[in-house]
Amino acid sequence: MSQSKKKLPLSLQESLTSAFAQIPVSSFPDVPNGRVIEIPGDTSVLDAVRILSEHNIRAAPVLNPESGAPADWKGRYLGIIDYSAIILWVLENAEIAAVALSAGSATAAGVGMGALGAVGVAALGAPGPAAVAGLTAAAVGAAVAGGLTAEKGVAKDGLTAADHLGEDFYKVLLQQEPFKSTTVRSIVESYRWSPFVPITLDTSMLTVLLLLSKYRLRNVPVIEPDKPIIKNFITQTGVVKGLQQCKGRDWFDYISALPLSDLGLPFMSLDEVITVNSGDLILEAFKCMKDNKIGGVPVIEGPNRKLVGSVSIRDIRFLLLRPDLFSNFRQLTVMEFMKTIGSTVPDSGNGLVKPPLTCSADSSLGSVIDSIASRITHRIYVVDGDFEVVGVVTLRDVISCFIYEPPGYCDNYLASAMDKLEDKGAGSVDTN
Repeated sequence: MSQSKKKLPLSLQESLTSAFAQIPVSSFPDVPNGRVIEIPGDTSVLDAVRILSEHNIRAAPVLNPESGAPADWKGRYLGIIDYSAIILWVLENAEIAAVALSAGSATAAGVGMGALGAVGVAALGAPGPAAVAGLTAAAVGAAVAGGLTAEKGVAKDGLTAADHLGEDFYKVLLQQEPFKSTTVRSIVESYRWSPFVPITLDTSMLTVLLLLSKYRLRNVPVIEPDKPIIKNFITQTGVVKGLQQCKGRDWFDYISALPLSDLGLPFMSLDEVITVNSGDLILEAFKCMKDNKIGGVPVIEGPNRKLVGSVSIRDIRFLLLRPDLFSNFRQLTVMEFMKTIGSTVPDSGNGLVKPPLTCSADSSLGSVIDSIASRITHRIYVVDGDFEVVGVVTLRDVISCFIYEPPGYCDNYLASAMDKLEDKGAGSVDTN
């Protein structure tokens, strides 16, 4: 996020930054019921999605199921499972399952017999649809052995084939091996979008705010000093709701009364806003989120980019938990997906999921905070008078309005994070 785009008086930024630096994490409210939801590493993917959905959360720490693991936090926890990792798993296996279902689909996916190899062709049988009952682990395994993975370039055409397979595809993904036995542990170890590096109760809230904004973390686990147990789990949503509770304080009332345009919001220009069309395939929408590392996209129609809906990364839960809703679709578009899940969500209105949150460039930051805090969403779309999408404001953007990073402030933390991540064999911290 560009610091130069913020337009708060520097003196106010410095005062707020200094104040947050003095507030310890221990003062932040605990998660609901005072207990952090944790998921054992040997839990199946579907059961993990059920847990996230039932508790209305986007992510949870994953416990190491091995009894002989080290007693520190690095031994107790494998990482964090969230919908972004689940999306990666679904998309990769969607391509494999789609091609494994029929040799005809392999051709439609632009893969062809050569990519599958002789073993794959033999397992799949003659060209044409293969009966689901005949799909075995060997068939899927042959597709995998033949090099058919997301990285090998099936990409869009593979997802198109998957979307056309309808009920058969979902039966494969949810009921056939090796997919149905996939555990949370294997996903966490394969797909690391963000690091799992806890902070302690005596860490400053400024560090947390910077990690959740500038350093693009979605959540920050909190542990007690010298104990490996996660005491709290601070999210972007929790922080924005905390800011909302500051109404009545001079500094908050001053900032929240300012229109977005005075704060340099939206930070993204019109050309930078990533959208999907209502006629796009739903798996393509999820792939768009994966490719761009974003949690949601506005759904538009027509040349004027009129906003007609929104799809969030957590909506993948409907595909996994309620496949019966989509079994009749031979080609599931974004609009059909929104209408279908809208009929199952209370108070959705107009046959869609709750209409996306919108505001204008002249809306106050306070009204935006109230809107975002009232619903479990990470973004609000900035529209003009014709409901054309002209920008987006995310939770990260809101948090960044209140603080800035003093030179070198997070250097020690990030260096420690890098060391710990290397110890666990993970990727690097995302500082984009």
